[in-house]
Amino acid sequence: MKKPEILVTPKSLDHVNALIEAGADAFIIGEQKFGLRLAGEFTLNEVEQATKIIHEAGKKVYVAVNAIFHNDRLDALDDYLKQLQRIGVDSLVFGDPAVVMAVRELGITIPLHWNPETIATNWFQANYWEERGAKRAVLARELSLDEVLEIKENAKPEIEVQVHGMTCMFQSKRSLLGNYFLYRGEAMEIENRKENKNMFLHDKERKNKYPIYEDENGTHIFSPNDMCLIDELTELLEAGIDSLKIDGVLHSEDYITTVTNCYRQAVDAFFDQGEDAYNAMKDELLEKIEEIQPKLRPLDTGFIFKETVY
Repeated sequence: MKKPEILVTPKSLDHVNALIEAGADAFIIGEQKFGLRLAGEFTLNEVEQATKIIHEAGKKVYVAVNAIFHNDRLDALDDYLKQLQRIGVDSLVFGDPAVVMAVRELGITIPLHWNPETIATNWFQANYWEERGAKRAVLARELSLDEVLEIKENAKPEIEVQVHGMTCMFQSKRSLLGNYFLYRGEAMEIENRKENKNMFLHDKERKNKYPIYEDENGTHIFSPNDMCLIDELTELLEAGIDSLKIDGVLHSEDYITTVTNCYRQAVDAFFDQGEDAYNAMKDELLEKIEEIQPKLRPLDTGFIFKETVY
């Protein structure tokens, strides 16, 4: 067994430093023009600064280029990829085959991580993209533990699994929030909508509140609970999952930093001291996260232990 990386989503340059101290191994950054549902917005200049900081600490930086690209964005994508090649980031996180084609045509040598969100559901797909240059497959959040383990057993590329944070349930290219507020005569700036943490869709029947925000890629609606597997890591670690992702979208910097440190302690205990050491501390780590968890977002284990129902 090898120790998996702990992958995090920083919100700012200062936050990068805090997450390094907390024990993060790798970072996903970028800007919303090219990447989906990022915890923070990083301009190219900030990507360059962050890459220097992260590499000096011996860690890795991945840049999200997993937006849904229309024709009018492809020229900008080419220029963006050229700049990322110059900066020397460690990976490109993509979902659209247009990114693969652009990488080939431009001679970009940055490794690729395939992340198509909900459709990464079997090992045939993972191996298909590995044959086309993907070093890693990022699995859908809607998979059960048995499905994750089966994919890992048969997949050729590295496997990344989300272990903490929100799950996106719906995305529309339409500006649904903007249209709604214009209808009410209350226009809002796009950049303000993502930072507003008090917008929810209310489901009275299930008594759920679904966080919703809008950015350049459209409107995003999230699950009512946060996934948390801090006390359920044993089988994932034993299976050799390569990367454990902590998604911090719509959470505070302090929250993401604390959660990252809890997972660092859990993974280190398992590999450095053994499963018994991890079992002895996992409940305490869960309690620590529960103490800082927003009241409107209870913790659960996502789809890891239940069947996906459509």
